[in-house]
Amino acid sequence: MKFTEFGLDERILESIEVLGFEDATPVQEQVIPHVLAGRDVLASAQTGTGKTAAFLLPLMQRMLQESHEEHSINALIIVPTRELALQIEQNLDGMSYYTRLSSIAVYGGNDGMSFEQEKRALSTGADIVVCTPGRMISHLNMGYVKLAKSRYLILDEADRMLDMGFFADIERIIQHMPAEKQVLLFSATMPNEIRKLARKILKDPMEVSIAISRPPEKIKQEIYHVHDSQKLQLVKMILEAHGALQSILIFCSRKSSVKDLTRSLKSARMNADEIHSDLDQKQRESVLNAFSNRGLRILVATDILSRGIDIDNIQLVINYDIPNDGEDYVHRIGRTARAENDGAAITLVTPQDQRKFTTIEKLIGKEIPVLPLPEALGEAPAVNRHQDGDNRHRNRRGGSRPPRRNNRR
Repeated sequence: MKFTEFGLDERILESIEVLGFEDATPVQEQVIPHVLAGRDVLASAQTGTGKTAAFLLPLMQRMLQESHEEHSINALIIVPTRELALQIEQNLDGMSYYTRLSSIAVYGGNDGMSFEQEKRALSTGADIVVCTPGRMISHLNMGYVKLAKSRYLILDEADRMLDMGFFADIERIIQHMPAEKQVLLFSATMPNEIRKLARKILKDPMEVSIAISRPPEKIKQEIYHVHDSQKLQLVKMILEAHGALQSILIFCSRKSSVKDLTRSLKSARMNADEIHSDLDQKQRESVLNAFSNRGLRILVATDILSRGIDIDNIQLVINYDIPNDGEDYVHRIGRTARAENDGAAITLVTPQDQRKFTTIEKLIGKEIPVLPLPEALGEAPAVNRHQDGDNRHRNRRGGSRPPRRNNRR
């Protein structure tokens, strides 16, 4: 379906044409008409499916068609992280370029000057505000936020906000909004807590489900079985073997691991840098811009980036550590193979992580191929797996061949 078939305002169509938008994704096809019709929506959609445009485009259309309150916040988009808030604000800037809609992103980690800028916008009003829960609560507590006449509420990545303990803040924010409003709730998964919230704040919602907990098939997934002491050297060998790739993202589960790995890669004269919550917002943006513009080849990150990065040309994702749950695995590797590009994901699995990774394979409905460990690293751990009634050793030392090369761009 073409975006021209939705009946969108010419100013919106002109903006998204500049951005290269032409064909709608499945989630956009299913969500946009219902939002335009004024329905509440409960949508299950994983990262990379185009859900941001699925709510921004019809939201802008409705606001352009209808008169709205001046000096008020007309639409509120709540997200779990500052990275996602910034990403949505950047998308909104592009999609609304030829309109006169105003917007601002409100998130923590900035200096006092940014807080004052947010305060002015929240006091005088804005068409669309994208915010993190904690930062919005800080402003609400000071008494100048104008939500009483807001007509639209969007909760993006609601399951992530649940995991991060934000539901009490979300409920407090909603209490400042009118009872009559259009609500859109997007979540990669639908645990009972999310459905309870949906029943509480949505009215007769249209439910949409798109590819829950399944990575795109075009991602080439592979794993190594390793001892923890072998991981650092293996990652260096993988990076050397994939020397033709110019955009590689490595995920670690702890900030300390990110710092240690980045330091080791830099010592090996590799073009690498790190991103985690210890960096301030300007530092993060500088690193992300360098990575997006191919000035930085290797980015080592915590899960702060598993959902909050919108870069289409990442060629390889390496899971240095196993994520805490299967959903995080899906979001991590979903950073590659975006915008019709190919991509690959390599995961390092230690004996301690084996049960956790088996759970991940069950979640995605796929058994991930095992690569032989290079002989130079010594013996790989023996792994027994129960498969179709048989106990099989799925990984043994594979001789002297190095990690498989991937020259796709």
